[in-house]
Amino acid sequence: MAVIAYNEAQLKQLARLMRAEAEGDGQLGMLLVGNVGVNRVIVECLDFENIDSLPDMIFQSPGGFEAVQESYFYQRARDQDIRLARRVTAGQEFEPGDDSLWFFRPSGDCPAQWFGQWNSGRYKSHCYFTPTQGECPSLF
Repeated sequence: MAVIAYNEAQLKQLARLMRAEAEGDGQLGMLLVGNVGVNRVIVECLDFENIDSLPDMIFQSPGGFEAVQESYFYQRARDQDIRLARRVTAGQEFEPGDDSLWFFRPSGDCPAQWFGQWNSGRYKSHCYFTPTQGECPSLF
């Protein structure tokens, strides 16, 4: 059972986003990006108070994903990427993306904080950041 509502076209958009943002980090990296995206749809806090669907999350402006501005985001979703997107929309969570709302690719080490949010870990090239429970109780 899905933790968020979506249709097949929206699932394919999520699959394309996961690939565009983290294909270089492998399947787990893509799943982590998917966790962040699903978390942004679920929560009602901080920058994500009116994000109610996958398209709202994927194309959020400002504050959305840079990949949607690149041509590789618009490539057809592959079956393997769609399977990964189904896993995160079904509620599978992976550390450090399980409670994260942000990630980015630094040129060096992960900072302890990024825009006031705490680093929750790194996976390959991306650092993940999680708000405190007080800032975003609907995430926990």
